[in-house]
Amino acid sequence: MSKLQNWAGSYTYGAPELYIPERVEQIQEQVARSSRVKALGTRHSFHDIADSAGILISLEKLNRVIGLDRTRGTVTVEGGIRYGELCRYLHEHGYALHNLASLPHITVAGACATATHGSGDRNGNLATAVHAMEVVRGDGETVTFSREPQDEDIAGAAVGLGGLGIVTKLTLDVVPAFQISQSVYENLPPAQLDGHFEQIFSGAYSVSLFTDWRRESFNQVWLKRNLSDPGSDQTASDYFGATPAAGPLHPVPGYPPDNCSEQLGIPGPWHERLAHFRMDFTPSAGDELQSEYFVARRHARDAIKAIGRLRERLSPHLYISEIRTIADDLLWMSPCYKEPSVAIHFTWKANAEAVRQLLPLIEEQLAPFDARPHWGKWFAMPPARLQSLYAKLPEFRELLRRCDPEGKFRNDFLNRYIYGESE
Repeated sequence: MSKLQNWAGSYTYGAPELYIPERVEQIQEQVARSSRVKALGTRHSFHDIADSAGILISLEKLNRVIGLDRTRGTVTVEGGIRYGELCRYLHEHGYALHNLASLPHITVAGACATATHGSGDRNGNLATAVHAMEVVRGDGETVTFSREPQDEDIAGAAVGLGGLGIVTKLTLDVVPAFQISQSVYENLPPAQLDGHFEQIFSGAYSVSLFTDWRRESFNQVWLKRNLSDPGSDQTASDYFGATPAAGPLHPVPGYPPDNCSEQLGIPGPWHERLAHFRMDFTPSAGDELQSEYFVARRHARDAIKAIGRLRERLSPHLYISEIRTIADDLLWMSPCYKEPSVAIHFTWKANAEAVRQLLPLIEEQLAPFDARPHWGKWFAMPPARLQSLYAKLPEFRELLRRCDPEGKFRNDFLNRYIYGESE
């Protein structure tokens, strides 16, 4: 096959073959006869987490909604469905997901496997919605993990890093559909974050701060208000010193806002506001690299100040940085395991060498706070250090070995960061 790249063009996959099945039985047959194999989603990761020395299996043709269970409040989907596709179906039937990531373009299975998230004090990462999942394991047979009946392994499987097998089916918890209004404010004074951190991030269903680190104030504050919440329809004349934007804005300074979700406080369906970008447009900046680090919420202000010490080094190479809160969870390989967390995200210009030099500096500043990197984005952290941050890693390794005793789904990434070995 011709070489595949990730969506931003910053990573080229090394796998020699791509297979696109139309039925689960075809996946089972392919896995059973393969020595190395890996599932491939929409290629929104920035390194080799989804690469393989053997075959890549794309589930792009297995993207249906299987069923909606109104009694249990769940929806079951195939492993290749994207959030944008699922959201339209759910909204038409009066339901919603608890939250969305910035991009609706990504697959549900891929986002959950890497603990991808949105924001909000009450909102856990997207994998916290996983009620059950069906996986084709290394021998080609399927195994189901579920919260009904109680299965402790679902906590390890939900953020599976692609190591368990091919996720062919997911059952997600849903909630009644709701309306969101999105307002953007500009120039949040940094002193406000010191004095009102909790109030700032609790001021809406979802709150994002954007900064290019060129100055101490934050460029933009994006507030997504759930109109079902008391007082959510009140749009203040300022937000802790930040002033309302005069018109729609893109998070990256100078970029047109056409591909962004509706702003100016105009109410709309949850799925058209919770994501930052519209499904039918190119997301973010496009030609970019990304990194992200999670710190416990209690360390957030100090961690942000620590990053600020690097502003002169960072800003020339950044498009934008985003700061969000995420609720704690009990998923073994989640960066928010048992910790209400704050994520500090970096969207870099496509200068790989400059970013490689900056990441160790960022990680040095964040080391006192035990920062954990996003699994699907660039980081420089040594494997031993990363492994030390996950208390349930031994249990996760054992779960992987049970599902994949021959190591068919292992790759360089898992060997480095989960097993601590080189292939």
